[in-house]
Amino acid sequence: MSSKSKLRYGAGAVIAALVALGASGLVAVPFIHAEEQQEAPAPAQAPAPVPAAVAEIHNQNITRWSRFSGRLEAIDRVEIRPRVAGAIKAVHFREGELVKQGDLLFTLDPAPFETEVARAGAAVSSARSRLKLATTELERGNELWKTRVITRTILDQRQETKQNAEADLHSAQAQLRFAKLNLGYTEIRAPISGRVGDIRLTPGNLVAAGANAEILTTLVSVNPIYATFDVNEQALLQAMHQNDEPSVDTVQKIPVQLSSDFIGPDVITGHVQMIDNEFNSKSGTIRVQAVFDNKKGRLVPGQFARLELGQANAGKAIMIAERAVGTDQDKKFVLVVNPQNVVEYREIRVGDEQNGMRIVTSGLKDGDRILVEGLQHIRPGMTVAPEIVSMDRRAVVEAGRTIKGDSRS
Repeated sequence: MSSKSKLRYGAGAVIAALVALGASGLVAVPFIHAEEQQEAPAPAQAPAPVPAAVAEIHNQNITRWSRFSGRLEAIDRVEIRPRVAGAIKAVHFREGELVKQGDLLFTLDPAPFETEVARAGAAVSSARSRLKLATTELERGNELWKTRVITRTILDQRQETKQNAEADLHSAQAQLRFAKLNLGYTEIRAPISGRVGDIRLTPGNLVAAGANAEILTTLVSVNPIYATFDVNEQALLQAMHQNDEPSVDTVQKIPVQLSSDFIGPDVITGHVQMIDNEFNSKSGTIRVQAVFDNKKGRLVPGQFARLELGQANAGKAIMIAERAVGTDQDKKFVLVVNPQNVVEYREIRVGDEQNGMRIVTSGLKDGDRILVEGLQHIRPGMTVAPEIVSMDRRAVVEAGRTIKGDSRS
């Protein structure tokens, strides 16, 4: 056999042997054993806890506020009319300015009244002289009566003359006081402190006197000032919380806050002055009047105002930051952090909103810990690394910035 033939025979024998071994399954053993020798994958490591701003909530004394709208009213409003007739001589104020009680507003021509004062003064002097003479005559008569120089009738006449002179003097003095009063009325002064209105009559015009006289101007008080608004029954019950026997003193403890476009972002705090004595059966509301300081005069009677009615006694409640509340369709929820720092979903019910904080009426209890930031990327079941913050609106905002900053670093 040639060398080429031996080579072909050897190759064929090897191939035949491999085919035979493959048929018997022996050739697969080394490959299966190799697969078994491969290392098993290492178990996955748990994700690291996510930093999260967490606040512990507690019951606290809270004054609940109800919002209303109303109008400002002056406590006093005066129509300035002349008390004596005459001609207007001068006006001493500018329209719309603030004046103090006793400030001079108008002057009427005083000349006729000065003349009347002079005449009344002369009448007093005359009456005083007659009284002096009558007194002297009576004293003489008493001496003469002792010696019976004059009769009893003459003495009685002298006594009567003196009494009439006394009466005449009193009458003349009264007329003088009346004349001086009228002279004083020619100076028309502010009866109260407040803001004057427009000038209805100018110098040179003749005015009558009394209640039917023309109005010269109007004057309204400014400080303090009333706000009047209508309150529903539920809000009134809330305001009177824990007041079993409401009285004037307890009613006046109910706080009221006022805001208006006239005073910008400022809020003025006052209190209830009066609650009406019955509800309006048609509207189901009752009239409430609150009083506020207005020393700067920024509040104007008749002006629209936004009002918030508080409570005489604060009640216990839980408040959380608005940003900590999530919305799930028609439900509200928070993410609670349990003692193992695992996040849990908790449905809650909320009440009124106050300055970025929301009252929780159910679903949370004192001591619970909730997420105040990161509801978008933290899910129930995740483990977090709590960073305790205060349940305060500004603190929550600052905590959110800090947590976001840490996550980026």
